[in-house]
Amino acid sequence: MTPITGLDLTGFTEREPGVWTDAAGLVLSVHFFPLIPDLPAPLHEPERLGAGLTRLVAGVGGGLIEAAPGSVDGVPAVRQLVKMPLGSRRGQAFLGSWTVPRAGSSTVVKVQAAEGATTGMREAVILAEVGPAAYFRPHPYTGEQPGGEPGRESGGLPYHVGDDERWDARFPGHPLTLVRAALHRITPTITFDDRFKALPPFAGPAGPQSPASQSPPPQSPASRSLSHLPPPRRGWFRRKGV
Repeated sequence: MTPITGLDLTGFTEREPGVWTDAAGLVLSVHFFPLIPDLPAPLHEPERLGAGLTRLVAGVGGGLIEAAPGSVDGVPAVRQLVKMPLGSRRGQAFLGSWTVPRAGSSTVVKVQAAEGATTGMREAVILAEVGPAAYFRPHPYTGEQPGGEPGRESGGLPYHVGDDERWDARFPGHPLTLVRAALHRITPTITFDDRFKALPPFAGPAGPQSPASQSPPPQSPASRSLSHLPPPRRGWFRRKGV
């Protein structure tokens, strides 16, 4: 089930329970996880949270563009923008999500889109305009310098200024632009069931398991927000604006 009670789905068509697409190729999905969130830090420690999420995303081959604590319908949350390589072909997918953690569960709203046949145009234009020295930067959440290939951090995609929001108006059809704009538009329309809002807040990551209980845990909200997810079970959710 999902505790979302309202979400403006204008322009989206439902493809399967909890998953919608639009004409521009965006995929919107909603998820509920009855698990202790595996966020690497509480939301009131943004520096530690950002550094931990950066390393988590890099560890699966991607790059964290942004991690910003905020709120959704008055509930503390973290917004992430992530880029991931497309495994089957050249190009990248871009994912924007809100993870809304509570003490023992979380809700995730995710928007994603992938590059089409033409890839890397945005990056190439901006790189040529600003030059390599100004283009590739240490990651703002870790301070780690790029290594290996120019601008590439070990284990993940490089951090660079081409992903900055200030360029979106120049590239209105780029998947990152579309994802960021959709997330901005959708966020104020999300509402939660009062039972979810009343749950105890997320205080931080769970401690290590005892040896007797150590077993591979199911994927958690932070991990799942990086990939295609199974559809959520139906429950509290109702939609508007379709």
